[in-house]
Amino acid sequence: MLLLQELLKDWPCTFTGAKYSVPVVGVTENSKAVKPGFLFIARKGEKVDGISYIEEAIRLGAAAIVLDRPLSIDISCDTPLIIVPDCRKFLSHASARLSGNPSERLTIIAVTGTNGKTTVSRFIGQLLSGLGVRAAVIGTLGVFIDGVRATYDIPSMTTLPAEYLHPLLRDCEEKGITHIVMEASSLGLSTNRLEDCEIDIGILLNVGADHYDEHGSKEAYIQAKQKLVHMAKHLVVNRDDDACIDMIKNATKPITFFGTGETADIRLINENGAYQVKISSYDYELTLPVFEMFNQMNALAAISALHILSFPLKDILTNTRLLSLPEGRMQRIERNGVTVIIDYAHTPDALKIVLQSLAKECRERIITVFGCGGNRDKGKRKEMGEIAAFYSSTVLVTSDNPRNENPLAIIQDITAGFVSESPNVQVEIDRAKAIQRAIANASAGDIVLIAGKGHEKTQHIGEEILPFSDVEIAEQALLANI
Repeated sequence: MLLLQELLKDWPCTFTGAKYSVPVVGVTENSKAVKPGFLFIARKGEKVDGISYIEEAIRLGAAAIVLDRPLSIDISCDTPLIIVPDCRKFLSHASARLSGNPSERLTIIAVTGTNGKTTVSRFIGQLLSGLGVRAAVIGTLGVFIDGVRATYDIPSMTTLPAEYLHPLLRDCEEKGITHIVMEASSLGLSTNRLEDCEIDIGILLNVGADHYDEHGSKEAYIQAKQKLVHMAKHLVVNRDDDACIDMIKNATKPITFFGTGETADIRLINENGAYQVKISSYDYELTLPVFEMFNQMNALAAISALHILSFPLKDILTNTRLLSLPEGRMQRIERNGVTVIIDYAHTPDALKIVLQSLAKECRERIITVFGCGGNRDKGKRKEMGEIAAFYSSTVLVTSDNPRNENPLAIIQDITAGFVSESPNVQVEIDRAKAIQRAIANASAGDIVLIAGKGHEKTQHIGEEILPFSDVEIAEQALLANI
Protein backbone atom coordinates (compact mmCIF):
# COMPACT_ATOMS: atom_id res chain seq x y z
CA MET A 1 0.00 0.00 0.00
CA LEU A 2 1.11 3.55 -0.76
CA LEU A 3 -0.45 6.92 -0.19
CA LEU A 4 -1.56 8.54 -3.44
CA GLN A 5 0.82 11.44 -2.84
CA GLU A 6 3.76 8.99 -2.61
CA LEU A 7 2.75 7.33 -5.87
CA LEU A 8 2.52 10.71 -7.63
CA LYS A 9 5.78 12.05 -6.21
CA ASP A 10 8.03 13.32 -9.02
CA TRP A 11 5.46 12.21 -11.58
CA PRO A 12 4.22 14.96 -13.94
CA CYS A 13 0.48 15.25 -13.51
CA THR A 14 -2.51 17.50 -12.92
CA PHE A 15 -4.46 16.69 -9.76
CA THR A 16 -8.08 17.55 -9.04
CA GLY A 17 -9.73 16.62 -5.73
CA ALA A 18 -9.24 16.90 -1.99
CA LYS A 19 -8.18 13.32 -1.12
CA TYR A 20 -4.49 13.65 -1.85
CA SER A 21 -3.45 11.34 1.00
CA VAL A 22 -5.84 8.51 0.16
CA PRO A 23 -4.27 5.01 0.47
CA VAL A 24 -3.82 3.06 -2.77
CA VAL A 25 -3.59 -0.74 -2.77
CA GLY A 26 -3.76 -1.59 -6.48
CA VAL A 27 -4.08 -0.31 -10.03
CA THR A 28 -5.98 -1.55 -13.08
CA GLU A 29 -7.30 -0.45 -16.46
CA ASN A 30 -10.13 -3.01 -16.26
CA SER A 31 -13.10 -1.43 -14.51
CA LYS A 32 -14.47 -4.84 -13.50
CA ALA A 33 -11.24 -5.59 -11.63
CA VAL A 34 -11.47 -2.43 -9.50
CA LYS A 35 -11.55 -3.01 -5.75
CA PRO A 36 -11.71 -0.49 -2.88
CA GLY A 37 -8.47 1.48 -2.84
CA PHE A 38 -7.58 0.83 -6.48
CA LEU A 39 -6.59 3.41 -9.07
CA PHE A 40 -8.59 3.11 -12.28
CA ILE A 41 -6.67 3.94 -15.44
CA ALA A 42 -9.28 5.28 -17.90
CA ARG A 43 -7.20 4.73 -21.01
CA LYS A 44 -8.65 5.07 -24.48
CA GLY A 45 -8.25 1.77 -26.29
CA GLU A 46 -8.68 0.81 -29.92
CA LYS A 47 -12.30 -0.30 -29.45
CA VAL A 48 -13.49 1.19 -26.14
CA ASP A 49 -12.79 4.32 -24.11
CA GLY A 50 -12.04 3.90 -20.42
CA ILE A 51 -13.95 7.10 -19.69
CA SER A 52 -17.16 5.16 -20.31
CA TYR A 53 -16.37 2.99 -17.29
CA ILE A 54 -15.43 5.66 -14.76
CA GLU A 55 -18.81 5.58 -12.99
CA GLU A 56 -18.57 1.79 -12.62
CA ALA A 57 -15.04 2.08 -11.23
CA ILE A 58 -16.19 4.65 -8.68
CA ARG A 59 -19.09 2.44 -7.58
CA LEU A 60 -16.61 -0.39 -6.99
CA GLY A 61 -14.48 1.81 -4.72
CA ALA A 62 -11.82 3.38 -6.93
CA ALA A 63 -9.53 5.64 -4.89
CA ALA A 64 -8.80 7.86 -7.90
CA ILE A 65 -9.22 8.05 -11.67
CA VAL A 66 -6.21 8.44 -13.96
CA LEU A 67 -6.51 9.84 -17.49
CA ASP A 68 -4.17 11.17 -20.15
CA ARG A 69 -6.67 13.74 -21.49
CA PRO A 70 -9.24 16.12 -19.99
CA LEU A 71 -12.47 14.52 -18.81
CA SER A 72 -15.33 15.45 -21.11
CA ILE A 73 -18.11 14.40 -18.73
CA ASP A 74 -19.12 15.37 -15.20
CA ILE A 75 -18.90 12.78 -12.44
CA SER A 76 -21.09 13.02 -9.38
CA CYS A 77 -18.55 12.60 -6.57
CA ASP A 78 -15.32 13.99 -5.19
CA THR A 79 -13.11 11.12 -6.37
CA PRO A 80 -9.68 12.55 -7.30
CA LEU A 81 -8.93 12.92 -11.01
CA ILE A 82 -5.33 12.71 -12.17
CA ILE A 83 -4.22 13.64 -15.68
CA VAL A 84 -0.83 12.21 -16.71
CA PRO A 85 1.08 12.46 -20.02
CA ASP A 86 0.80 8.73 -20.79
CA CYS A 87 -1.63 6.28 -19.17
CA ARG A 88 0.34 3.19 -20.15
CA LYS A 89 3.56 4.50 -18.69
CA PHE A 90 1.82 5.54 -15.49
CA LEU A 91 0.18 2.10 -15.22
CA SER A 92 3.64 0.55 -15.48
CA HIS A 93 5.09 2.96 -12.90
CA ALA A 94 2.24 2.46 -10.42
CA SER A 95 2.22 -1.34 -10.83
CA ALA A 96 5.93 -1.57 -10.10
CA ARG A 97 5.79 0.79 -7.09
CA LEU A 98 2.74 -0.85 -5.54
CA SER A 99 4.43 -4.24 -5.86
CA GLY A 100 7.61 -2.98 -4.22
CA ASN A 101 9.72 -2.93 -7.41
CA PRO A 102 10.54 -6.67 -7.32
CA SER A 103 12.49 -6.58 -10.60
CA GLU A 104 15.23 -4.62 -8.82
CA ARG A 105 16.04 -7.70 -6.72
CA LEU A 106 15.38 -10.44 -9.28
CA THR A 107 17.58 -11.44 -12.22
CA ILE A 108 15.43 -10.75 -15.28
CA ILE A 109 16.14 -12.22 -18.73
CA ALA A 110 13.93 -10.97 -21.57
CA VAL A 111 13.82 -12.70 -24.97
CA THR A 112 12.57 -11.06 -28.15
CA GLY A 113 12.47 -12.24 -31.76
CA THR A 114 9.96 -13.06 -34.46
CA ASN A 115 10.60 -16.77 -33.97
CA GLY A 116 11.94 -18.83 -31.07
CA LYS A 117 11.02 -16.74 -28.01
CA THR A 118 9.09 -19.55 -26.32
CA THR A 119 11.72 -22.21 -27.03
CA VAL A 120 14.68 -20.10 -25.88
CA SER A 121 12.84 -19.04 -22.71
CA ARG A 122 12.05 -22.66 -21.92
CA PHE A 123 15.65 -23.73 -22.58
CA ILE A 124 16.97 -21.05 -20.22
CA GLY A 125 14.53 -22.12 -17.53
CA GLN A 126 15.53 -25.77 -17.92
CA LEU A 127 19.25 -24.99 -17.80
CA LEU A 128 18.81 -22.87 -14.67
CA SER A 129 16.82 -25.62 -12.98
CA GLY A 130 19.54 -28.13 -13.91
CA LEU A 131 22.04 -25.90 -12.15
CA GLY A 132 19.91 -25.80 -9.00
CA VAL A 133 18.62 -22.26 -9.57
CA ARG A 134 14.98 -21.49 -8.86
CA ALA A 135 13.48 -19.88 -11.96
CA ALA A 136 10.14 -18.81 -13.41
CA VAL A 137 9.41 -18.69 -17.14
CA ILE A 138 6.64 -16.31 -18.26
CA GLY A 139 5.31 -16.25 -21.79
CA THR A 140 3.02 -17.61 -24.47
CA LEU A 141 2.42 -20.92 -22.69
CA GLY A 142 1.72 -19.35 -19.28
CA VAL A 143 3.84 -19.35 -16.12
CA PHE A 144 6.18 -22.19 -15.21
CA ILE A 145 7.96 -22.26 -11.86
CA ASP A 146 10.85 -24.71 -11.60
CA GLY A 147 9.51 -26.34 -14.77
CA VAL A 148 5.99 -26.88 -13.43
CA ARG A 149 3.02 -24.95 -14.81
CA ALA A 150 1.63 -22.58 -12.18
CA THR A 151 -1.94 -21.33 -11.99
CA TYR A 152 -2.44 -17.57 -11.94
CA ASP A 153 -5.44 -15.42 -12.79
CA ILE A 154 -3.71 -13.63 -15.65
CA PRO A 155 -4.51 -13.04 -19.33
CA SER A 156 -3.16 -15.38 -22.01
CA MET A 157 -0.63 -13.00 -23.52
CA THR A 158 2.97 -13.41 -24.59
CA THR A 159 4.05 -10.38 -22.53
CA LEU A 160 1.88 -9.58 -19.55
CA PRO A 161 0.49 -6.08 -18.97
CA ALA A 162 2.25 -4.31 -16.12
CA GLU A 163 -0.71 -4.59 -13.73
CA TYR A 164 -0.32 -8.40 -13.83
CA LEU A 165 3.43 -8.65 -14.33
CA HIS A 166 4.71 -6.84 -11.24
CA PRO A 167 2.40 -8.58 -8.72
CA LEU A 168 3.48 -11.87 -10.32
CA LEU A 169 7.15 -10.93 -9.92
CA ARG A 170 6.49 -10.05 -6.28
CA ASP A 171 4.84 -13.42 -5.73
CA CYS A 172 7.78 -15.21 -7.36
CA GLU A 173 10.20 -13.33 -5.12
CA GLU A 174 8.19 -14.30 -2.04
CA LYS A 175 8.38 -17.95 -3.15
CA GLY A 176 12.17 -17.82 -3.30
CA ILE A 177 12.50 -17.51 -7.07
CA THR A 178 15.68 -15.67 -8.01
CA HIS A 179 15.61 -15.71 -11.84
CA ILE A 180 12.81 -14.71 -14.22
CA VAL A 181 12.81 -15.54 -17.92
CA MET A 182 10.17 -13.76 -19.97
CA GLU A 183 9.14 -13.38 -23.57
CA ALA A 184 9.20 -9.77 -24.74
CA SER A 185 6.85 -9.41 -27.69
CA SER A 186 6.92 -6.43 -30.04
CA LEU A 187 3.44 -5.45 -28.86
CA GLY A 188 4.45 -5.79 -25.23
CA LEU A 189 7.47 -3.58 -25.77
CA SER A 190 5.66 -0.96 -27.86
CA THR A 191 2.86 -0.59 -25.30
CA ASN A 192 5.27 -0.06 -22.39
CA ARG A 193 4.37 -3.23 -20.49
CA LEU A 194 8.03 -3.64 -19.48
CA GLU A 195 8.74 0.06 -18.99
CA ASP A 196 9.48 -0.21 -15.24
CA CYS A 197 10.93 -3.71 -15.25
CA GLU A 198 14.69 -3.83 -14.71
CA ILE A 199 16.09 -6.23 -17.31
CA ASP A 200 19.51 -7.71 -16.74
CA ILE A 201 19.87 -9.56 -20.05
CA GLY A 202 18.04 -8.86 -23.30
CA ILE A 203 18.22 -11.50 -26.05
CA LEU A 204 17.69 -10.58 -29.72
CA LEU A 205 17.00 -13.73 -31.73
CA ASN A 206 15.86 -12.65 -35.19
CA VAL A 207 13.56 -10.34 -37.13
CA GLY A 208 11.08 -11.72 -39.66
CA ALA A 209 7.70 -10.90 -41.17
CA ASP A 210 5.05 -10.68 -38.47
CA HIS A 211 2.83 -8.09 -36.78
CA TYR A 212 3.53 -5.46 -39.43
CA ASP A 213 -0.17 -4.58 -39.68
CA GLU A 214 -0.49 -4.14 -35.92
CA HIS A 215 2.50 -1.80 -35.77
CA GLY A 216 1.75 0.01 -39.01
CA SER A 217 4.95 -0.93 -40.85
CA LYS A 218 8.01 -3.16 -40.80
CA GLU A 219 10.07 -0.22 -39.52
CA ALA A 220 7.71 0.34 -36.59
CA TYR A 221 7.83 -3.38 -35.78
CA ILE A 222 11.63 -3.32 -35.66
CA GLN A 223 11.63 -0.13 -33.58
CA ALA A 224 9.34 -1.83 -31.07
CA LYS A 225 11.76 -4.73 -30.64
CA GLN A 226 14.66 -2.29 -30.51
CA LYS A 227 13.30 -0.92 -27.22
CA LEU A 228 14.79 -3.96 -25.53
CA VAL A 229 18.24 -2.77 -26.65
CA HIS A 230 17.82 0.35 -24.54
CA MET A 231 16.20 -1.40 -21.58
CA ALA A 232 18.58 -4.31 -20.97
CA LYS A 233 21.87 -3.98 -19.10
CA HIS A 234 23.60 -6.66 -21.21
CA LEU A 235 22.63 -7.90 -24.67
CA VAL A 236 22.84 -11.33 -26.29
CA VAL A 237 22.55 -10.92 -30.07
CA ASN A 238 22.29 -13.32 -33.00
CA ARG A 239 25.38 -12.49 -35.08
CA ASP A 240 23.87 -14.28 -38.08
CA ASP A 241 20.81 -12.01 -38.29
CA ASP A 242 21.49 -8.74 -40.14
CA ALA A 243 18.39 -7.01 -38.74
CA CYS A 244 19.52 -7.73 -35.18
CA ILE A 245 22.96 -6.32 -35.96
CA ASP A 246 21.37 -3.14 -37.32
CA MET A 247 19.32 -2.79 -34.13
CA ILE A 248 22.39 -2.62 -31.88
CA LYS A 249 24.60 -0.33 -34.01
CA ASN A 250 24.50 2.54 -31.51
CA ALA A 251 24.31 0.45 -28.36
CA THR A 252 26.83 1.40 -25.67
CA LYS A 253 26.34 -1.57 -23.34
CA PRO A 254 28.04 -4.98 -23.20
CA ILE A 255 27.05 -7.27 -26.08
CA THR A 256 27.67 -10.99 -26.46
CA PHE A 257 27.22 -12.37 -29.97
CA PHE A 258 26.16 -15.95 -30.66
CA GLY A 259 26.10 -17.54 -34.09
CA THR A 260 27.89 -19.76 -36.58
CA GLY A 261 30.44 -17.32 -38.00
CA GLU A 262 33.95 -16.59 -36.77
CA THR A 263 32.97 -13.15 -35.45
CA ALA A 264 30.55 -14.64 -32.91
CA ASP A 265 31.72 -14.71 -29.28
CA ILE A 266 29.95 -18.02 -28.72
CA ARG A 267 29.92 -20.15 -31.87
CA LEU A 268 28.02 -23.21 -32.96
CA ILE A 269 30.22 -25.47 -35.08
CA ASN A 270 29.12 -28.57 -36.96
CA GLU A 271 32.01 -31.02 -37.19
CA ASN A 272 30.95 -34.03 -39.30
CA GLY A 273 27.44 -33.94 -37.91
CA ALA A 274 28.51 -33.36 -34.29
CA TYR A 275 27.82 -29.93 -32.82
CA GLN A 276 30.32 -28.07 -30.69
CA VAL A 277 30.26 -24.78 -28.82
CA LYS A 278 33.38 -22.66 -29.32
CA ILE A 279 34.33 -19.83 -26.96
CA SER A 280 37.68 -18.11 -27.55
CA SER A 281 40.08 -20.96 -28.29
CA TYR A 282 38.10 -23.58 -26.40
CA ASP A 283 35.79 -26.15 -28.02
CA TYR A 284 33.12 -27.91 -26.00
CA GLU A 285 30.95 -30.77 -27.18
CA LEU A 286 27.25 -29.92 -27.36
CA THR A 287 24.84 -32.76 -26.64
CA LEU A 288 21.22 -32.01 -27.41
CA PRO A 289 18.12 -34.20 -27.76
CA VAL A 290 16.83 -31.76 -30.45
CA PHE A 291 18.57 -32.01 -33.77
CA GLU A 292 17.14 -29.28 -36.04
CA MET A 293 19.70 -26.57 -36.74
CA PHE A 294 17.35 -23.77 -35.68
CA ASN A 295 16.84 -25.37 -32.28
CA GLN A 296 20.59 -25.82 -31.94
CA MET A 297 20.77 -22.03 -32.39
CA ASN A 298 18.00 -21.53 -29.85
CA ALA A 299 20.01 -23.62 -27.40
CA LEU A 300 23.10 -21.54 -28.16
CA ALA A 301 21.19 -18.36 -27.27
CA ALA A 302 20.18 -19.92 -23.95
CA ILE A 303 23.73 -21.08 -23.26
CA SER A 304 25.00 -17.55 -23.98
CA ALA A 305 22.64 -16.04 -21.41
CA LEU A 306 23.80 -18.40 -18.68
CA HIS A 307 27.44 -17.86 -19.63
CA ILE A 308 26.96 -14.11 -19.07
CA LEU A 309 25.56 -14.90 -15.62
CA SER A 310 28.93 -16.54 -14.84
CA PHE A 311 27.78 -20.13 -14.57
CA PRO A 312 30.63 -22.52 -15.52
CA LEU A 313 30.31 -23.44 -19.18
CA LYS A 314 31.02 -27.11 -18.57
CA ASP A 315 28.17 -27.24 -16.05
CA ILE A 316 25.84 -25.48 -18.49
CA LEU A 317 26.66 -27.87 -21.33
CA THR A 318 26.30 -30.91 -19.10
CA ASN A 319 22.64 -29.98 -18.70
CA THR A 320 21.90 -29.41 -22.40
CA ARG A 321 21.10 -33.10 -22.82
CA LEU A 322 18.09 -32.54 -20.56
CA LEU A 323 16.51 -29.88 -22.79
CA SER A 324 13.06 -30.53 -24.21
CA LEU A 325 10.97 -28.50 -26.62
CA PRO A 326 7.80 -26.71 -25.51
CA GLU A 327 4.37 -28.04 -26.38
CA GLY A 328 3.51 -27.37 -30.03
CA ARG A 329 7.10 -26.80 -31.11
CA MET A 330 8.20 -29.58 -33.47
CA GLN A 331 5.88 -31.86 -31.48
CA ARG A 332 6.10 -35.32 -32.98
CA ILE A 333 3.43 -38.04 -33.15
CA GLU A 334 4.19 -41.31 -34.96
CA ARG A 335 2.09 -44.33 -35.91
CA ASN A 336 2.52 -47.02 -38.56
CA GLY A 337 5.44 -45.24 -40.15
CA VAL A 338 3.59 -41.93 -40.55
CA THR A 339 5.13 -38.97 -38.71
CA VAL A 340 3.00 -35.97 -37.79
CA ILE A 341 4.73 -32.74 -36.73
CA ILE A 342 2.72 -30.02 -34.97
CA ASP A 343 4.49 -26.68 -34.95
CA TYR A 344 3.60 -23.09 -34.17
CA ALA A 345 5.28 -21.83 -37.37
CA HIS A 346 3.04 -18.96 -38.46
CA THR A 347 5.53 -16.68 -40.21
CA PRO A 348 7.33 -17.15 -43.54
CA ASP A 349 10.73 -17.58 -41.89
CA ALA A 350 9.46 -20.10 -39.35
CA LEU A 351 7.58 -22.14 -41.95
CA LYS A 352 10.62 -22.21 -44.25
CA ILE A 353 12.98 -23.25 -41.46
CA VAL A 354 10.70 -26.09 -40.34
CA LEU A 355 10.13 -27.38 -43.87
CA GLN A 356 13.83 -27.22 -44.70
CA SER A 357 14.57 -29.26 -41.60
CA LEU A 358 11.91 -31.85 -42.39
CA ALA A 359 13.11 -32.13 -46.00
CA LYS A 360 16.47 -33.41 -44.72
CA GLU A 361 14.91 -36.28 -42.76
CA CYS A 362 11.88 -37.18 -44.88
CA ARG A 363 12.19 -40.46 -46.82
CA GLU A 364 9.02 -40.01 -48.85
CA ARG A 365 6.54 -37.11 -49.05
CA ILE A 366 5.97 -33.95 -47.00
CA ILE A 367 2.29 -33.09 -46.66
CA THR A 368 1.72 -29.61 -45.23
CA VAL A 369 -1.47 -28.32 -43.60
CA PHE A 370 -1.49 -24.61 -42.80
CA GLY A 371 -3.45 -21.36 -42.95
CA CYS A 372 -2.99 -17.73 -41.92
CA GLY A 373 -4.72 -15.77 -39.20
CA GLY A 374 -7.42 -13.25 -39.95
CA ASN A 375 -7.03 -9.52 -39.22
CA ARG A 376 -3.27 -10.04 -39.23
CA ASP A 377 -0.39 -9.38 -41.64
CA LYS A 378 -1.96 -9.94 -45.02
CA GLY A 379 1.39 -9.34 -46.68
CA LYS A 380 2.89 -12.64 -45.49
CA ARG A 381 0.13 -14.90 -46.87
CA LYS A 382 1.31 -15.17 -50.47
CA GLU A 383 4.91 -15.73 -49.35
CA MET A 384 3.89 -18.53 -47.02
CA GLY A 385 1.95 -20.14 -49.86
CA GLU A 386 5.05 -20.07 -52.05
CA ILE A 387 7.18 -21.61 -49.31
CA ALA A 388 4.70 -24.39 -48.57
CA ALA A 389 4.34 -25.27 -52.25
CA PHE A 390 8.11 -25.32 -52.83
CA TYR A 391 8.99 -27.73 -50.03
CA SER A 392 5.88 -29.93 -49.91
CA SER A 393 4.62 -32.76 -52.09
CA THR A 394 1.06 -31.85 -51.12
CA VAL A 395 -0.35 -28.70 -49.49
CA LEU A 396 -3.75 -28.41 -47.82
CA VAL A 397 -4.61 -24.76 -47.27
CA THR A 398 -7.10 -24.27 -44.46
CA SER A 399 -8.30 -21.92 -41.71
CA ASP A 400 -6.19 -20.67 -38.81
CA ASN A 401 -8.05 -18.27 -36.53
CA PRO A 402 -9.84 -16.39 -39.34
CA ARG A 403 -11.36 -14.03 -36.77
CA ASN A 404 -13.57 -11.48 -38.56
CA GLU A 405 -12.22 -12.14 -42.05
CA ASN A 406 -13.82 -14.44 -44.59
CA PRO A 407 -11.78 -17.70 -44.38
CA LEU A 408 -12.05 -18.19 -48.14
CA ALA A 409 -10.63 -14.69 -48.77
CA ILE A 410 -7.62 -15.52 -46.57
CA ILE A 411 -7.11 -18.78 -48.46
CA GLN A 412 -7.26 -16.93 -51.77
CA ASP A 413 -4.51 -14.60 -50.54
CA ILE A 414 -2.39 -17.65 -49.68
CA THR A 415 -2.99 -19.51 -52.92
CA ALA A 416 -1.91 -16.44 -54.88
CA GLY A 417 1.56 -17.65 -53.93
CA PHE A 418 1.26 -20.82 -55.98
CA VAL A 419 2.86 -20.42 -59.38
CA SER A 420 0.20 -22.47 -61.16
CA GLU A 421 -2.82 -24.63 -60.54
CA SER A 422 -1.68 -27.97 -59.18
CA PRO A 423 -3.48 -31.13 -58.09
CA ASN A 424 -1.04 -31.19 -55.17
CA VAL A 425 -2.56 -28.01 -53.75
CA GLN A 426 -5.90 -28.53 -52.05
CA VAL A 427 -8.28 -26.23 -50.22
CA GLU A 428 -10.27 -27.32 -47.17
CA ILE A 429 -11.73 -24.50 -45.08
CA ASP A 430 -12.55 -26.82 -42.17
CA ARG A 431 -9.22 -27.25 -40.34
CA ALA A 432 -10.20 -30.55 -38.68
CA LYS A 433 -11.15 -32.04 -42.05
CA ALA A 434 -7.92 -30.77 -43.59
CA ILE A 435 -5.87 -32.50 -40.90
CA GLN A 436 -7.89 -35.69 -41.22
CA ARG A 437 -7.53 -35.71 -45.00
CA ALA A 438 -3.77 -35.13 -44.86
CA ILE A 439 -3.23 -38.00 -42.43
CA ALA A 440 -5.63 -40.34 -44.27
CA ASN A 441 -3.62 -39.81 -47.45
CA ALA A 442 -0.25 -40.33 -45.75
CA SER A 443 1.76 -43.54 -46.11
CA ALA A 444 4.73 -45.01 -44.26
CA GLY A 445 7.73 -42.69 -44.59
CA ASP A 446 5.60 -39.58 -45.11
CA ILE A 447 5.72 -36.56 -42.81
CA VAL A 448 2.59 -34.51 -42.21
CA LEU A 449 3.35 -30.98 -40.99
CA ILE A 450 0.46 -29.18 -39.28
CA ALA A 451 1.65 -25.61 -38.95
CA GLY A 452 0.41 -22.37 -37.42
CA LYS A 453 -1.35 -23.14 -34.15
CA GLY A 454 1.03 -25.36 -32.23
CA HIS A 455 0.06 -25.33 -28.56
CA GLU A 456 -3.18 -23.38 -29.06
CA LYS A 457 -6.36 -25.01 -27.82
CA THR A 458 -8.90 -22.77 -29.56
CA GLN A 459 -10.01 -21.60 -32.99
CA HIS A 460 -11.13 -17.96 -33.31
CA ILE A 461 -13.96 -17.72 -35.87
CA GLY A 462 -15.95 -14.50 -36.07
CA GLU A 463 -16.77 -13.45 -32.52
CA GLU A 464 -16.58 -17.03 -31.23
CA ILE A 465 -13.59 -18.74 -29.66
CA LEU A 466 -14.16 -22.46 -30.04
CA PRO A 467 -12.25 -25.40 -28.51
CA PHE A 468 -9.77 -26.80 -31.02
CA SER A 469 -6.49 -28.69 -30.76
CA ASP A 470 -4.30 -29.70 -33.71
CA VAL A 471 -2.72 -32.37 -31.51
CA GLU A 472 -6.02 -33.97 -30.53
CA ILE A 473 -7.34 -33.97 -34.10
CA ALA A 474 -4.07 -35.48 -35.38
CA GLU A 475 -4.04 -38.20 -32.73
CA GLN A 476 -7.63 -39.17 -33.55
CA ALA A 477 -6.88 -39.18 -37.29
CA LEU A 478 -3.83 -41.41 -36.80
CA LEU A 479 -5.90 -43.93 -34.84
CA ALA A 480 -8.54 -43.90 -37.59
CA ASN A 481 -5.82 -44.46 -40.17
CA ILE A 482 -4.71 -47.84 -38.81
